[in-house]
Amino acid sequence: MPFSRIVYKPEYDELEKKALIIRKNIVKMIGKAGSGHPGGSLSCVDILTALYFRILRISPKYPKDPERDRFVLSKGHAAPALYATLAETGFIPYEWLDDLRVLGSPLQGHPDMKKVPGVEMSTGSLGQGLSVGVGMALSAKILESGYRVFVLLGDGECQEGQVWEAAMAASHFKLTNIVAIVDRNRLQIDGCTEDVMGVEPLGAKWKAFGWTVIEVDGHDFLELIPALEAISYTSKPTAIIANTVKGKGVCFMENNVDWHGKAPKPDQLEEALKGFEGVEFMESEDVEIDSKN
Repeated sequence: MPFSRIVYKPEYDELEKKALIIRKNIVKMIGKAGSGHPGGSLSCVDILTALYFRILRISPKYPKDPERDRFVLSKGHAAPALYATLAETGFIPYEWLDDLRVLGSPLQGHPDMKKVPGVEMSTGSLGQGLSVGVGMALSAKILESGYRVFVLLGDGECQEGQVWEAAMAASHFKLTNIVAIVDRNRLQIDGCTEDVMGVEPLGAKWKAFGWTVIEVDGHDFLELIPALEAISYTSKPTAIIANTVKGKGVCFMENNVDWHGKAPKPDQLEEALKGFEGVEFMESEDVEIDSKN
């Protein structure tokens, strides 16, 4: 059944509510698990919300449809953000979120495509996701298929040489059906990205490799969504530099490198959840498809 368009598209205010729910679930998941990566998970929530509720041509009813869009979470340590988003879109049960990193649970520290519906690629070793995405996009071009590929990378990940090999390949093969989104929160496990291994001028680098470059506020749907939709109008691969805040939504985690890879203690979890008071689960409408148009 070919995808033609997404029928259900929430308005921006509803997207904001969904992003809050996803952030709350990330904090709860990692707090209960006692381990995880809250900073980079929280920074990319708005990107995932824009993708899964406004951009991606997907449906939990047809998770393996050959014409579905593909999303690759190259920064695999942000798996809690992906899991919470997949639960909100109906790909996995909410109950699974209670078992993050539990032995035998499908939801491990990094996403597993063999265990979690909606996960297109097992990731975690940084630098590899864009290569996978380029392969998917090249396959679509060869097969004359209409699906698009979206890859989310970390900015520290852009220090990996394989990222730039993939960027060069995408340009060489004229893959207009791929978008690389860089979560530019400016922090990585060892500190500020520019102190560890400077990546600036980041946009100029992507442009030099033959990509169309768009820089946006990664927490503003009014900027994010038009940038993601630009894939329909460009003659090159598209790179979106999304400026974000690590730990976004939890005041004591924001812009704090200490929260790259640790879980909040019980008192910290209680404090974090106070910021989400009144935010409850929403009944998600399925992302349906219209096969008549």
